[in-house]
Amino acid sequence: MNIGGTIRTMREAKGLSQGDIERRCGLLRSYISRVEGGYTAPSLATLEKFAKALEIEPYQLLYGSNGHPQPVAVPARPGLSRSASHLLKAYEALSAGNRRLVVSLMSQLAKR
Repeated sequence: MNIGGTIRTMREAKGLSQGDIERRCGLLRSYISRVEGGYTAPSLATLEKFAKALEIEPYQLLYGSNGHPQPVAVPARPGLSRSASHLLKAYEALSAGNRRLVVSLMSQLAKR
């Protein structure tokens, strides 16, 4: 999954600069550049900030331009790949509304 590339594509499609995103959500331009370049992965809370700055729903950052969920590379760690695969399949089977609900719930849990 290339979240950074998706953020860059959406930002450019809206005619926004990294400075515009910085002003809208308070993230440093250097951090935005690292995320877009794939050098760092944003947290769920940070994805919400990006989504707000881009005026989209957070779940939309997880979708490709074809409207389908972007494939996720499952880390090659023992015991994780199987459960992560099942979790991803369950997520993909949800309706768009239920996906938004899951992302919202996970965001709330991440804040705790």
